[in-house]
Amino acid sequence: MIKHIVLWNFNPEMTAEEKKAAGDKMKSLLEPIKELVDGAVDIRVVVNELESSNREIALIGTYETVEALKAYQVHPAHVEAGKFVRSVTCDRACLDYEE
Repeated sequence: MIKHIVLWNFNPEMTAEEKKAAGDKMKSLLEPIKELVDGAVDIRVVVNELESSNREIALIGTYETVEALKAYQVHPAHVEAGKFVRSVTCDRACLDYEE
């Protein structure tokens, strides 16, 4: 299995309400892509609510193979969602690994 973890902060000028709305929208855009990509096992968006973290939102994906991850990354629904994500986030970090 391949794990794909992406972490962001929201843009600093956003209010708490805007961050909540953006997180909800990211979740609604990204999580359904699991049903569209062969080999996508799980896709979750998690909005951090604990002060101990230095990132505010995460995408955690599990894929059967590297090829399935690549298919997710180029899928039109992911490309479209990425436009919104880039408009509301900054400080992106990514870690992909094989279990």
